[in-house]
Amino acid sequence: MTVPSHYLFWITSRAAGTTAMIFASASVGVGLAMGTRLLKGADRRNIHQMLAIATMVAILVHGVALLGDSYLHPSLLDITVPFALSYKTIPTSIGIVAGWGIIILGLSYYLRAKIGVQRWKLLHRFTALAWLFGLVHTFTEGTDAGQLWFIALILLTAAPALALLAARHLGPSKPRLTAAMAAQR
Repeated sequence: MTVPSHYLFWITSRAAGTTAMIFASASVGVGLAMGTRLLKGADRRNIHQMLAIATMVAILVHGVALLGDSYLHPSLLDITVPFALSYKTIPTSIGIVAGWGIIILGLSYYLRAKIGVQRWKLLHRFTALAWLFGLVHTFTEGTDAGQLWFIALILLTAAPALALLAARHLGPSKPRLTAAMAAQR
């Protein structure tokens, strides 16, 4: 007989990882929509911020829950340092880098006055790269990675952000005013 408590940490980690990916996709999508002026209204920044915080919490739960997993038996080092865990080393390491990237870049919002708003905006663009790493981790590791329902769920929630990201980087580029051009005006 299967005892559910033996799998509690593994199930919790799976649920938190899936939740993190859904929230991260929504947060990146809202952030990109804000950058392209598709979203208007006072609440857009609050929505983006709440989704980002929910993502960071879910990432932490995803990793910490693994500490109690009776199959992997990872250490704190294994869940926080890339290449430390021998189980699926590359996908795990990509996930760790993605997790740290999303957390650090997300928390950088609260340091933007010290960093400088322009520098922070440039830094914040790397959040999409960390999210893409998270997608790679999502599709290359875990029990649900090859399941049709899981693939459909993640693709459905990631599709809007992927489309906005593609439009931003593959669409027609807008000429930017250089300092010399602005001085001539």
